[in-house]
Amino acid sequence: MSTTAPYLLNYASCPTPMAKHGALQTTLEYVAVRSILAILGLLPLPIAMLLGRAMGGLAHLLARDLRRTAHRNLLLAFPEKSESERNEILRACFDSLGRELGAFSQFSTGSPESLRAHVVVEGLENLEAAKALGSGVILFTGHLGAWELTSFSLSLLGQPLSFLVRRIDNPKVEQLVDRSRTRFGNQTLDKLSAARSMVKILRSGETLGLLLDLNTLGEEAIFVDFFGVPASTNFMVAKLALRTEAQIIPVFAPWDNVRKKFLLQIAPPVSIERTGDEDVDVRRLTTELSLIIEDRIRRYPGQWLWIHKRWKTRPPGEPTIY
Repeated sequence: MSTTAPYLLNYASCPTPMAKHGALQTTLEYVAVRSILAILGLLPLPIAMLLGRAMGGLAHLLARDLRRTAHRNLLLAFPEKSESERNEILRACFDSLGRELGAFSQFSTGSPESLRAHVVVEGLENLEAAKALGSGVILFTGHLGAWELTSFSLSLLGQPLSFLVRRIDNPKVEQLVDRSRTRFGNQTLDKLSAARSMVKILRSGETLGLLLDLNTLGEEAIFVDFFGVPASTNFMVAKLALRTEAQIIPVFAPWDNVRKKFLLQIAPPVSIERTGDEDVDVRRLTTELSLIIEDRIRRYPGQWLWIHKRWKTRPPGEPTIY
């Protein structure tokens, strides 16, 4: 599930994000991304991830602006840690991005059996029980570990879902990525025009995937604490659940360095309290969901997307952080 152009392609393979360009640059970007994915996709997954991590290491060396953003984020989140500890987390962040790039390269070429062999599933019964209620399920996650695997692995397990994405500016790359994401039955929804579709999906008893850990603009956001700092956070998960009776289930896909596999962690449903005051309930639930993501990041600090300007939007009157 993703709401942005995939960072694994933008940053692990390129020093700067892809943007809107002319026809020539669009084609060159497409050829570069397709070549990287094709080469990695021909390799065994462990080798593909190893090369992906090397590319992540190169991006770490070249991406000075991203390192600056990450250092600021890490200082906000972990003021108690030493500079060397925060530097280690940042290097691990690029390592994680590269690992996901290697994994993503297999989405369009790997057999279902070989792909499932690299994922340990924990808590699938939580999703099955929630779906059996028939009121729809919202799976929410963050940019931690191999977040693309959260939706892809479920489709491998016969549990396809619809999830929100921000379309990549390069249409050729978007088509390439979308084919991989939807290979086993998933459906992507453009976040710019998905409001009615999301409600319809949930009221039909189906599963919807959303991310909750990016800086959010406009009327879809409220400020809730994230690592103790107010962060502009999308409240859509909370509002959809409150209005449709859908179950909310956290799902994450961190890398387990001991077992050398990804863990698809599907948690029990989040308890939803309804007071009758929607604004109060939305704020309380959004705060709780944000804390769930924060807790998972604290467990796997080197696997979150520290290069994103999570605290860019500030409450009125507060100075800029970056």
